[in-house]
Amino acid sequence: MIVVTGATGNVGRPLTESLAVRGQQVTAVSRHAATVPEGVRHVVADLAEPAGLEPALDGAKALFLLLSGDLHAAGANPADVIGLAAARGVRRVVLLSSLGVATRPFGTTRIAMRALEDVLRESGLEWAILRPGGFASNALWWAESVRTRQVVAAPFGDTGVPIIDPADIAEVAAACLLDDVHTGAVYELTGPEVITPRRQAEAIADALGSPVRFHELTREEAKAGMTRSMPGELADDTLDILSSPRPAELRVSPDVERVLGRAPRSFADWTARNIAAFR
Repeated sequence: MIVVTGATGNVGRPLTESLAVRGQQVTAVSRHAATVPEGVRHVVADLAEPAGLEPALDGAKALFLLLSGDLHAAGANPADVIGLAAARGVRRVVLLSSLGVATRPFGTTRIAMRALEDVLRESGLEWAILRPGGFASNALWWAESVRTRQVVAAPFGDTGVPIIDPADIAEVAAACLLDDVHTGAVYELTGPEVITPRRQAEAIADALGSPVRFHELTREEAKAGMTRSMPGELADDTLDILSSPRPAELRVSPDVERVLGRAPRSFADWTARNIAAFR
């Protein structure tokens, strides 16, 4: 049995589907009731209260651990989830971390994530750590404005990073959950090229076959929108990267190709699969 937390999100959903297609027994965990693939067990649990995860971990051999934004907030202790997994007999944990742990190790949320990585390393479990950069699926923040006003509004329009398709993260996670060769690995996951928000807007317009205007937000405007769904410190850490990426944050990593044997998908690929959200 493999347990997938965050199973209804942009990474967890394709991971759950991939594991189920491969014939694995899967328990999908989310905070709310949800539809999951046929044959997949679903458990409603909140990782902020690890004891609620116990029924999902019964009989589990591996756990994919994805933290929602509120688990980065002050007072949260996601390390308890790792301790619970070890106590319940889980053998392997694959943690979705962040590239910022390596590139900006002194940011508040990065310090917390690094500490969680260290807990996992010292847990006695088999482990792998995935450190993605920006997600292509963050473009869904623009879906409503594209549908209603044909506008993409974002800060730092001409500053890009090599964002990654969450489906590629899911495929790497599946490999790490299933294959012993990845035990003890730390993978940095990026897309195939640096792409700016302005160019993302053009890619969405190309897929729609209709114009999309780009409107540049100030940092303050962008943070106001982001803090509706994440802690302010996490929003600031993200905006720091988007405004002034460091050389390591601009580097296209070989790790997706190393694990999957193919190049990572482009933003245009992601857009083509998700264009219905923008119509």
